Amino acid sequence: MSTLAPPGYGRGIALVVEHFWTWYRRNWRASVVSSVLQPLLFLLAFGVGFGSLVDARAAGAVGGVSYLVWLAPALLAVSAVQSAAFESTYPVLSGFKWQRIYLAMTAGPISPGQVALGHLGWVAVKLAGTGAVFTVVVALLGGAGGPGIVVALLVAVLTGSAVAALITAFAATVQTDGGAFNAIFRFVIIPMTLFSGTFFPVDRLPGWVQPLAWVSPLWHGTELARAAAVGGTTTTVAVVGHLAYLLVLLVVGTVLAMRLFTRRLAR
Repeated sequence: MSTLAPPGYGRGIALVVEHFWTWYRRNWRASVVSSVLQPLLFLLAFGVGFGSLVDARAAGAVGGVSYLVWLAPALLAVSAVQSAAFESTYPVLSGFKWQRIYLAMTAGPISPGQVALGHLGWVAVKLAGTGAVFTVVVALLGGAGGPGIVVALLVAVLTGSAVAALITAFAATVQTDGGAFNAIFRFVIIPMTLFSGTFFPVDRLPGWVQPLAWVSPLWHGTELARAAAVGGTTTTVAVVGHLAYLLVLLVVGTVLAMRLFTRRLAR
């Protein structure tokens, strides 16, 4: 009787990503509205519609470019964060409790840490794919200020991955839905979308609100994406600071997710 050799560590992660890709190929239509059409509607409503009313007055506040060009990289980051939040809540709980696919994976030679990394890897791949589609649409609508929009896409994937790692770690501790995920969307994701400089500069907010925006990963991602796509007065020190903040969140979230996946799947 022969036995199959266990996959290497990287191969095990790739197998988890392949599982999600196989499922997505058959069911991608169900997520198109939330991942592509929703941010596109925001772009049309605010960038094209609202932007046509404020362009002349807002030119000084948005660095002298059109409001649509100023808004597009921020919406790219928002789209990545919202998609990452969704992919890191109910699908994670389902993997533990309802579909129990994580238990099936770890019944073989794949470790819980590989499952966590595979899940986060799949989220990053999906963010890159949907973000690329959104970027093409933005360019067709005239919202791309130059080739820097491609760098903005990479920043959006990094921002979404950092948020996904943190929420995935939290989701690994949730035993029942019980409103925990709804609270994340209502009290974290939506306020973060509104007050992280997406639709207007953070310095236009009241002084007591601005520190809340500064701790938001979306604000750091928006500033980086906007600096790449539009340029402006962002300094090198600020760019390094934004990038370091997102990388720290990504590493901390990933380590926590691996440990919490291991603890839960070892029961």
